[in-house]
Parts: sequence; structure tokens; C-alpha cells
Amino acid sequence: MKAAYIDRHGGPDVFIYGDLPDPIAAPGEVVADIHASTVNAADWKVRSGEYGNPIQTFPYILGRDFSGVVTELGDGVNDFAIGDAVFGVLVPGHEGTYCEKVAEKASVLARKPDSLSHAQAAALALTGLTAIVSIEHTINLQPGESILIQGGAGGVASFAIQLAKHIGATVITTASPANHDYVTAMGADQVIDYHSQDFTEVLSGIDAVFDTVGGDVEQRSFAVLRPGGRAAFIASGMTAPDCPRDDVESLRPAVGRDRPFLDRIVELYEADAIQIPEITTYPLSDAAEAHKVSEARHLKGKLVFKLR
Repeated sequence: MKAAYIDRHGGPDVFIYGDLPDPIAAPGEVVADIHASTVNAADWKVRSGEYGNPIQTFPYILGRDFSGVVTELGDGVNDFAIGDAVFGVLVPGHEGTYCEKVAEKASVLARKPDSLSHAQAAALALTGLTAIVSIEHTINLQPGESILIQGGAGGVASFAIQLAKHIGATVITTASPANHDYVTAMGADQVIDYHSQDFTEVLSGIDAVFDTVGGDVEQRSFAVLRPGGRAAFIASGMTAPDCPRDDVESLRPAVGRDRPFLDRIVELYEADAIQIPEITTYPLSDAAEAHKVSEARHLKGKLVFKLR
């Protein structure tokens, strides 16, 4: 199969586009032909060696989510058939969707509805799963509450804006002026220009914060919370950041893999609660260029590799 892979840590130029062995379905797994996969913010950190433990075995294929068609069934798989269109997110510790085929546990995949293209399903997979776990299960956002979503134009954040609005919360987000119309269309009630405004001077008494940006933003986010407020962080590593206050919660969403989360994405989409994020497509052979765009961190929506 064709793959965009790396044989060492480094910058975007370490990508190699070439042939690697096809995967084989183990018991409980399926093999799927990948039609679309995405670039997520963690990918370039893994590539550079900045995310968690360094890679021990090369060559290494990045990528965590995909949409495709089942081509092989492992022993014991009876909930899918050859030819089924599926989408999903690989289990933690397993990467490998920057390629033409992938093997994964059938139990963490879901059927792709006909109403979604493969590119759209892939664009919603990890972003939607992360937003749902963060907003509904970690922050436990309630109707009538207020939430600040940092970095609203990104894939996870734009899904989170829509989900929070669907729940019935007042949604505030940060974005550059070029993205104000985009995040407003997603449902944001208030948009703060992070270039010209300090959100800590504009806001106070917020019930919840969801930070997708990291850096100094995470520590400053605690200042806008009301006593008893809670903040969830996905850009600051695998643990929640230390909190400078003892009257608020600092939380790291446990973004596990489970089919019900994917079914929830489909449910929200079919209820018109969620729009497809803006999608920018690349051929797999241009993985280096896609990573340069991702690493610049000014992307609106999602980067998607279209393979078929």
C-alpha cells in the first residue's frame, strides 16, 4: 500500500511517500480501504518528537481517524460485512491512517451514513469525539450556562461551539478577525479578537472554559471562571495543567474510543445540530505541506487527505 510515513523525528521534510506492507486483520479487527483521513493537531507534535514518548519503531505512519470501506474481516467480527462504509478513530496508542489501508478493532468503528461523504465523516471523527467527551462528559455543560471556547475556528473547537449551543449554553469564543464570521455561523454568541483584546479583561464569572490552544492561554483561562467553575484542556499534554486557584477545577478529558461517541456524531449531524467544518483537502503525497499548514495553527476547519 502507499503511505506517507516517517523514518525519524524532525520537521515536515522527514515525510516519505512510498510503499509499506498491507495490514492484516487480527481477531476482532477489520481492514478498511481508507478513502479519507485527517491531520490533527497532535500529529505534527508526534512527528517532531514533542508529544509524549518518542517513537521507538520506524518506519512510522501517523494519523488517528479515517473513513473508508471494509475489505477484510478478522475472526469473530459479525457486526460488519465486506463493502460496508465505516468511519472512526484508532484506539489510543495505535496510529496509522496516512495510508491506503488500516486494521482496527471493529468495536470502535461505526457505519458511515450515506448523508456524509468520506471526507466529511473523517473530518468529524476525532474532532467530534473529542468535543463530545470534553463538553458533555468532562465539563458536563448544562443549559443556561456560559462557556468560553478558546481557538474557535479549529476543528474540535468549531464542533464544540455547535454542541454547546445545541445544549443551550451561551457560547463565547476567541478567534482572529478573519474567522469571526465563521465562528459566528457555527453558533458563537460572542467573539473576542485575541489580536486586539485580552479575554481576561473582557470576561468574568464564566461557568466553563474549553481550551484547544494551550501555551499561556491555559493558565490565563482560569482567571475568567466563577467560583466552582471548571476548565477542560486538550492542548497541554496528557494531564490537566496545574490550577492557580483552589475554587475551580482543572480537567483533562479522557478521550477514549467507543462506537456510541461516533453514533452521537451522526445523531447530531442528522438533527442539523452540527455543520460540516470547512475542509481543505490534500493528496497523501503532500503530507509535508499539510503539516506545515497544521503547525502554523491558523487553519480554519479541517485538513483532509483524500485517497480515493
